[in-house]
Amino acid sequence: MASDWLGSVVSINCGLTLGVYQGEVSSVDRASQTISLKEPYHNGIRCPLPEVTFSAMDIKELKILDIQNAVNKPSSGLGASTEASSGPTGRHSQTNRSTHPHVTSSSSHTSTAPITILRRAPTAPSNSRGAAQATSRKNCVRNGSTGGPMRPKDDECFGDGTDEDLDTDFDFEGNLALFDKAAVFSKIDGTSSHSSRPQHHSTQAEQKPVSYRHDENILEVKPVIYRQITVPQHGGKDYCTDSGLVVPSVPYELYKRLLAAAERWGLSLERRLETIGVCASQMTLTLLGGPNRLTPKNVHQRPTVVLLCGPHIQGAQGISCGRHLANHEVEVILFLPNFVKMQESVTTEVNLYSKTSVKQVASIKDLPASPIDLVINCLDCHENPLLREQSWYQSAADWANQNRAPVLTIDPPEFEAHILRTKKHLGPG
Repeated sequence: MASDWLGSVVSINCGLTLGVYQGEVSSVDRASQTISLKEPYHNGIRCPLPEVTFSAMDIKELKILDIQNAVNKPSSGLGASTEASSGPTGRHSQTNRSTHPHVTSSSSHTSTAPITILRRAPTAPSNSRGAAQATSRKNCVRNGSTGGPMRPKDDECFGDGTDEDLDTDFDFEGNLALFDKAAVFSKIDGTSSHSSRPQHHSTQAEQKPVSYRHDENILEVKPVIYRQITVPQHGGKDYCTDSGLVVPSVPYELYKRLLAAAERWGLSLERRLETIGVCASQMTLTLLGGPNRLTPKNVHQRPTVVLLCGPHIQGAQGISCGRHLANHEVEVILFLPNFVKMQESVTTEVNLYSKTSVKQVASIKDLPASPIDLVINCLDCHENPLLREQSWYQSAADWANQNRAPVLTIDPPEFEAHILRTKKHLGPG
């Protein structure tokens, strides 16, 4: 019985320690429960020993790769492939027998050719041709004919003729005309005379209170009056705030009487200059972007403002505004020509302005050529309208018109001409 397995090619798994061996069975000893392989391969590498013996106690798994009658032994060379043919399958009792080696093979690598087993594909049974013919005959019957050419399955499913009506375009306008939108919407609103709803439903719909939007006031209020400021003498020009209130102008004579009365009651010129400077700076900061732009994280984009001032009270108001803007980290450039004589209020404001770290220039050439954020105009004077004819005034006006920045005029005079394209006006009140 043991001699029947001589010459068979087997694979023996001895666990993680010894590894896997493959080779041809050279001897099987039933008494000592051992099996020997000649020309073995250890983990796919040719062993230097010609024969290795295994004991049944150390064998974990034994697989028969090919039996002796189906093996053509190679004549020469390592790793030659063997060709298997149909033969007896062997006995299952012998395949489950396990043996283990007494000798541990060396791990030196002398060859790297593994054992390769090639098997022939099983031949089809003789009756397969008859089954194929029966299947084709069945398909012929399914297609509706027992003889003649067979129809493919695609023709059987999609071979019908197409509908000629598909070539005509769909008439959208004609079908849309069949839908009476006015009648349908009037029926929904309950205002159609052909409505099938009862009369009391439409009456309730008419008595339904009107809904208000989120920005409408449900309380009855008095009509809004935008002209709330009245003056004894009108100056001929009206101004408008952002909320729509109308601010009328007054003649210069009435303006001087108001300032004289204010000084008698304690509102001196210094206090007026400081108040106008604070208010003008607050309005300027709002025009520049307010808290959305003037933040500590936005230091690299500080706004730039140019002040165009003359040697009069209006110029002193602009210089006071520039000083407050400098305290809010705004880049301020003051344009003030070198005059021989200036009012004391202007000199005082210039001295206070010089204590800041901002810039002051006396020539138009020193002003920036690139567009800036805002231009504050304080060139005009109520007492002397002839300043417009001087060269420094016209040069400053030309520079402001060429620059694309908006212009804010502080305390505009009554005779103001449109030399500067002013966008905003700010007057003391």
